[in-house]
Amino acid sequence: MNFPLYIAKRYVRSKSSQNAVNIINFITFLVIVIGSAALFIVLSGFAGLKTFSLSFTNSFDPELKALPATGKFFEITPEQEKQLSEISGLAIYSKEIEEKVYLEHRGKNHIAYIKGIDSNYVKSIKVDSILYLGDWTINEQQVVSGIGIANILGVTINQFRSPLQIYAVKPGTGSISQSMGSSNSLYNQLPMVIGGVYAVEADLDNKYVFADLPLVQALLEKKENQISGINFKLKEDADALTVRADIKAVLGESIVLKNREELNSTLYKMLNTENLATYLIFTLVLIIALFNVVGAIIMMILDKQQNSKTLYSFGTTIKELRSIYFMQGILVTSMGGIIGVLLGSLLIWSQTTFGWLRITPSLAYPVEFKIMNVFLVLATIVVLGVIASKIASSRINKKLISLH
Repeated sequence: MNFPLYIAKRYVRSKSSQNAVNIINFITFLVIVIGSAALFIVLSGFAGLKTFSLSFTNSFDPELKALPATGKFFEITPEQEKQLSEISGLAIYSKEIEEKVYLEHRGKNHIAYIKGIDSNYVKSIKVDSILYLGDWTINEQQVVSGIGIANILGVTINQFRSPLQIYAVKPGTGSISQSMGSSNSLYNQLPMVIGGVYAVEADLDNKYVFADLPLVQALLEKKENQISGINFKLKEDADALTVRADIKAVLGESIVLKNREELNSTLYKMLNTENLATYLIFTLVLIIALFNVVGAIIMMILDKQQNSKTLYSFGTTIKELRSIYFMQGILVTSMGGIIGVLLGSLLIWSQTTFGWLRITPSLAYPVEFKIMNVFLVLATIVVLGVIASKIASSRINKKLISLH
């Protein structure tokens, strides 16, 4: 058996004859437990917030999306559509066209985006989870809008007598003043009835009106094969990189392919930066707290000075004596870290199960248990424990254990 480890275990289990040393050891252990639990809870909280924040964008963003490499629109041929349908890892794809429009209803107005979608859109994007009122009715007369748009314009669903007016700028060349001088209007107008209302979050709720793809193409005076994006849904067992390469081979250099993370790169960077900053701040707190480990081990060295002299006289080397207190420090920090993570996991489980901490009466604070956070916290505690134990155990020298 490893002799230093055996002695270190006995020192961890045994109490000191000095009550002050026992109190210091208990406080040190408690600090490690609380620090590791706090770090794990904060990381789990940020993981929950990240998932919660991304759930809004996932309502609109597909697994993979093709966008024009330059400009707002690109063309897709029937041959390319046929080749896309033959890609083995692709479950379905849907075409869309998007442009900024002016909305008006009974003197109230709002600038938003109209998104023309085909019938496959509801299969590639989960719209059922975001529908708030009415149904997802999109045809030549009806559209679906965000709840923010409906509130701003004071429009409700199925107002056939007072439809929503959609205005889109006509494409063309020349100055606005020249166009105003002509008999033709600057805008194409389209009266539509809202058949359904979606609700996700404030920015998205104020942004989109969903309409039929051919109708929007006509409003924008675009050809049938002119679109602004293609949404792709992959099969569950599909390899994303392979499918991505196949799509790129079909559509060529006129498009760029982006996944959800690339579509929301700013949001992902912000969330990851916040997570890293929080981890570093709490790690700094743990570093300060683990100075208690250094002090506790030094107190133990002084308390066990006679024992160390005895062990030295029986042939134990200075290196082995240092190993005893080094391992004692690692054992204390490791056990404290494990207990802290267990307590933190219990609190996270209770929050996910019962939702006792709430943002609003109907919304529990989002948390998420991730095994990666368990390993991260334990690794942080162990590494800091090793450093603290090494510093403290280096205090053992021949002068300290001298028999004279």
